[in-house]
Amino acid sequence: MPTLVSMLSPSVFVSTLIIALVAALVGIVAPKAEAARAFFVFGDSLVDNGNNNYLATTARADSPPYGIDYPTHRPTGRFSNGLNLPDIISEKLGSEATLPCLSPQLTGKKLLVGANFASAGIGILNDTGIQFVNILRIFRQFELFQQYQRRLSAQVGQAQAQRLVNNALVLITLGGNDYVNNYFLTPFSARSRQFSIPNYSRYLISEYRKILRRLYELGARRVMVTGTGPLGCVPAELAMRSRNGECVPELQRAAGIFNTGLVQMIQQLNRELGANVFVSANAFNMNMNFITSPQRYGFVTSKVACCGQGPYNGLGTCTPLSNLCPNRNIYAFWDAFHPSERANRLIVQQIMTGSTEYMNPMNLSTIMAMDSKF
Repeated sequence: MPTLVSMLSPSVFVSTLIIALVAALVGIVAPKAEAARAFFVFGDSLVDNGNNNYLATTARADSPPYGIDYPTHRPTGRFSNGLNLPDIISEKLGSEATLPCLSPQLTGKKLLVGANFASAGIGILNDTGIQFVNILRIFRQFELFQQYQRRLSAQVGQAQAQRLVNNALVLITLGGNDYVNNYFLTPFSARSRQFSIPNYSRYLISEYRKILRRLYELGARRVMVTGTGPLGCVPAELAMRSRNGECVPELQRAAGIFNTGLVQMIQQLNRELGANVFVSANAFNMNMNFITSPQRYGFVTSKVACCGQGPYNGLGTCTPLSNLCPNRNIYAFWDAFHPSERANRLIVQQIMTGSTEYMNPMNLSTIMAMDSKF
């Protein structure tokens, strides 16, 4: 009795064989959906992917020329000419970018990617950014994270949802606004009358500790915590306070005190938890590399923002009427406060592979290699 193979013509047999081989290869190569690592983002405008576009607030990046170098060349709510830190981290991990938690597109399989809860203007303290009115303060971001987890549980079951959250990578960026949009906002701000800079910094760290503890309670087990950048070197502060374009000493000192306290607090928290849950990212040093030696990193300036007006293009916000540089790749700062996409890429490179000077106790590449063994 003839077999099925002997009944097939040679051309049909070869085609069938090729299809079978391709199917087998796809089965070997294609990554399993459940193997992808979710990514959650919390914090301020340095990491906001567009949540504030859905809020009645002035802290928005929803008009040109924001997004001029984004793939769509349109503003997205990111405070960048193109991609921001979370986008580039996702890119390095081979994942799609997380959606804003307020986006109506965050449904179905998109939930498995993670979500971005960040909101421009917020700080560690609830009174930071009050001038922006309707923003997602950090504990509101955590409430939305809980809502997200309930939606995820309804889709994949509670056990798998818990696994996804526990295995996720988390990024949190807070602290800068507590200085520039609170303590130093006006010459005699309420907080500056209440605290000296060292005491205010210690107060911020004690409050930040509660925030990180809460994040752990909500299931986060691998959290990158960025310190503040060199606050006294951003174009906004140069325009308002600098002499001869030098970084403002008072703000630099505040950032130094805060960052030192943050590293110590994280080390203590990890000892209490018995695991390296929290990893501190030294954003100050990452930024200072190209701020002090811009030419070495391919920038023509680290003082003048690409988009803005006034001295150093540091006054007001970036608008369609602002000065705009033709080549964003040679400017370290995009606007008065935020790095350009190219500067963000340099920062992410240190997050990925930097020494313990930048990432303590380990960089993201080490984290990924360690976690892949479990």
